[in-house]
Amino acid sequence: MTGIMIAGIVVVAAAGVWVLTVFNRLVRARNQQREAWSGVDVQLKKRADLVPPLVECVAAYGRHESATLIEAARRRDQSALVGGMRRLIALAESYPELKAAENFRDLSAKLTAIEDDLQFARRYYNGSVRDFRNLAESFPSNLVAAAFGFCPGEFFEVENVTERSAPEAKL
Repeated sequence: MTGIMIAGIVVVAAAGVWVLTVFNRLVRARNQQREAWSGVDVQLKKRADLVPPLVECVAAYGRHESATLIEAARRRDQSALVGGMRRLIALAESYPELKAAENFRDLSAKLTAIEDDLQFARRYYNGSVRDFRNLAESFPSNLVAAAFGFCPGEFFEVENVTERSAPEAKL
């Protein structure tokens, strides 16, 4: 074998190793992007599943608490309750926001946590798209990406605000 043949084999082998390395990096980047998008879907599903029941639960509790206090006041006026109960109900009537406020604070904290998780998932997805794009669009790895059909995804952007906005929480 001549030196030129050996050099040619080494160059071809090096190019093959390089193509395999870049190909594997592109596969990892594509899979990370897919996994990141799945994370966004998981958070959107979590929001869709949790927010309406949370809102309804707190609203129902508020309605129940209000109805209970009204009924207690009516019974107190009818002398249906003993003196100690009158004082307890009067105290509750004076501060009806105590229990309701706690539930509303809890709802607010849960809604904030859900939106924070969703924002994190969106950012992670966009970071994955960025990394994949950097790899697939940079020379010389773009040659391998084009040869094997690697296409990075689009950045997460809200196309229709009503579709991507948080559900309305009417109480």
